[in-house]
Amino acid sequence: MYPTGPTYALALLTAPEEVEPVVPEIIDVYRAAFGAPGYDETEETVAHFGHEQLPRHVRREGFRLVLARAADGRAVGFGYGHTGRPGQWWCDRMRDRLPTEIADTWLGGHFEVVELGVRPEAQRRGIGAALHDALLADLPHDRALLTTWRDDRPARRLYLRKGWRPLADIVEDDASLLGVRLPTHPR
Repeated sequence: MYPTGPTYALALLTAPEEVEPVVPEIIDVYRAAFGAPGYDETEETVAHFGHEQLPRHVRREGFRLVLARAADGRAVGFGYGHTGRPGQWWCDRMRDRLPTEIADTWLGGHFEVVELGVRPEAQRRGIGAALHDALLADLPHDRALLTTWRDDRPARRLYLRKGWRPLADIVEDDASLLGVRLPTHPR
């Protein structure tokens, strides 16, 4: 059990050589967060995430990962994303499913929040919100996108509290596309 309060540290990782050594820890957090009841990810999905999805994404333009560690050094959460571009699976999939006006306004050149997860025993301590804020801090993008469950879950409530707004509920059977405008910070 993790104590309530700011008893964690965040690290921003942007290069493949920074991420590679912590991949086993990220996989472990993913398994705990998304294998929990209500999300029920399988070991096959966890393996796909760790051995295919994350290694592919870490090499994308604008990649950044924020890792949260408890005071004892254990990884308790992470969030990552990258610049979304046409030709990427998710971006193309959204374009096929969205009304043209939404797709033309939001897709391409956006920051795509791919994953944000916190171990169940470390939730409700502000770690998810801190990961969110660090992940989106000082981005050169003017907008960000993500998909999340449509029903009332902690992740959706967090995003809505942070200013995200639903753009479309037709994206997936049980998910919706959320977007947020970002202050731009030229680099």
